Amino acid sequence: MNEPVQSRRARPGRSAAPARKAPGRTNDPERTQADILRVAEAEFGEKGLAGARIDEIAEATRTSKRMIYYYFGSKEGLYLAVLEEAYRRVRDIESELKLQDLEPEEALRRLVAFTFDHHLDHESYIRLVMSENIHRGEYLAQSPRIQELNVPAIAAIRNLYERGIKAGIFRKGLDPVDIHASISALSFFNVSNRHTFGLIFKLDMTTRAYIAQRRDNVVEMIVRFMRLN
Repeated sequence: MNEPVQSRRARPGRSAAPARKAPGRTNDPERTQADILRVAEAEFGEKGLAGARIDEIAEATRTSKRMIYYYFGSKEGLYLAVLEEAYRRVRDIESELKLQDLEPEEALRRLVAFTFDHHLDHESYIRLVMSENIHRGEYLAQSPRIQELNVPAIAAIRNLYERGIKAGIFRKGLDPVDIHASISALSFFNVSNRHTFGLIFKLDMTTRAYIAQRRDNVVEMIVRFMRLN
């Protein structure tokens, strides 16, 4: 699983640039790292940590293994960076939903629909989370950023939930983290189990009609779960 870790600091007299240069690539390290993370997410999502190959990531991004190790330290370091980036991206998009500007139930419906759509459109994210659960959260546990990234998500749910209680719409006694877990679970299953569930029950879970119906059902389940009446 482990691959040699290279120093992030270049040795005196030696360049940290990759052997094969892409035009303008070495002058834009942020873009280079973003490209590596994007390709690595697909690679890790498809093959897991053990099966992913740094050589293939380097070739797809027109960089080198040395450059990847320079930025991320090791294969495991890149994997953890991919996990952090995946969580950061979804939380950033959530913050753009402007839930605080909507009525509580409308805000809840928008959040659930967004979560469902995001998971459906980012299968590599689902595979990454599944892979990390196989590792029992070993790598996420090494990241102080993960906890910080998820604080706004829970705060947003708490805010809309408390506004809903105050407005007499939502019932009391629910926990924001449990609400988040329910939304995540119902959205996650449709992607993580589509192959096995579809085969067992002879369903094509990829058709527009099925997805639209399932999306509406998930939104309605969460809303009814939280409603006062």
